[in-house]
Amino acid sequence: MGKFIIEGGHSLKGVVVPSGNKNAALPILAASLLTDAKIVVRNVPRIRDVETMLQILTDLGVDVEETGDHEWTLQAKKVKHTELDPDLCGEVRASILLAGPMLARCGRVKLPPPGGDVIGRRRVDTHLMALSALGAEIDADGGYSMRADRLRGQDIFLDEASVTGTENALMAACLAEGLTILRNAASEPHVQALAHFLNSLGAQIEGIGSNTLTVRGVAKLHGGDYEIASDHIEVGSLIGLAAVTGSELLIKKAVPEHLRMIRLVLERLGVKVEIQGQDIYVPQDQCLGIVPDAHGAVPKIDDAPWPAFPADMMSVALVVATQAEGTVLIHEKMFESRLYFVDKLISMGARVILCDPHRAVVVGPSQLHGERMESPDIRAGMALVIAGLCARGQSIIRNIGQIDRGYERIEEKLQALGARIERVRD
Repeated sequence: MGKFIIEGGHSLKGVVVPSGNKNAALPILAASLLTDAKIVVRNVPRIRDVETMLQILTDLGVDVEETGDHEWTLQAKKVKHTELDPDLCGEVRASILLAGPMLARCGRVKLPPPGGDVIGRRRVDTHLMALSALGAEIDADGGYSMRADRLRGQDIFLDEASVTGTENALMAACLAEGLTILRNAASEPHVQALAHFLNSLGAQIEGIGSNTLTVRGVAKLHGGDYEIASDHIEVGSLIGLAAVTGSELLIKKAVPEHLRMIRLVLERLGVKVEIQGQDIYVPQDQCLGIVPDAHGAVPKIDDAPWPAFPADMMSVALVVATQAEGTVLIHEKMFESRLYFVDKLISMGARVILCDPHRAVVVGPSQLHGERMESPDIRAGMALVIAGLCARGQSIIRNIGQIDRGYERIEEKLQALGARIERVRD
């Protein structure tokens, strides 16, 4: 396990290309189990979670080959067994995404509890409800033992707009008998990417991008070739980084249509960007200031399912708020432990009051100073990197394996822009 040593207080400049969307890559790779034909997936990010998913698929018997730069070819000619490796599954939350494909392909799966970030309770009840409605018998004693002689389409109203719950149900429904309607479905860009990918293999999914997905089951899927779009969370992180360090950045292939709410929220903190086709330009030396609500009321930034502000951007938004003139309420509604990282920002000099597990009041701007810290999860880890780069002095961030799970060689991207950040082995 390594650490980052960061010398803050320096502006950056240059052109950066974000990696492929992590949360699209993981379900698309899992979906390779739905067909015995060859699939090619391009622009796959080189991150730990993807490496773990590929190891799980290899263990199941999938032929996995790196055939180009960020390109993987997969073929599940046969599945060797239906019991997933508990050690590998314990490393990645997305291991739960194998339930739907394994049920559809093999009619059974034994899935250990998934791992992932410790940001509060992350329920799997929506997955279980949807797969049960499609015909699976589920024993949830410790892990999850699932069996289905035949999946059959149903009209399903999900009890929450769960991203991975929607994706699991979608993959299972593609090979189920008859018509499936998923209501209250998640519609994030990565859910849309999975649906488009499945359609490219011969699935029949309608309503992509909405909260009602209609799936007509087919007998078989064929092979295909798909390119993953840029990760909008990484793009949002880079915008926030540029704003707080007074940097000038051009973010290529940023897919601006995925950033509308992220841009709106960052604008409330005074961040300005320019859209240049599919690229985003962030001007240097911005004067950050929190825009009050009508009549001077303290504004609120909160998260919710798409198309609202993504929960994965809350940590970055909070750091940006520490550098903006004014007061804002940060309301993290979705995960009860995500805001606990603010104690590290407070130790750096940020003026933040943690009201409860879900709410924090930020008063800015604050001159941050370097500190020794540990990354608690992927997104908080990236937020601490941003804080370290805008702070005065040296910061040391340990447990950066968490950051590696979601951001590909982030220190190399930042070094190319002039950041003084170094990866060092502990």
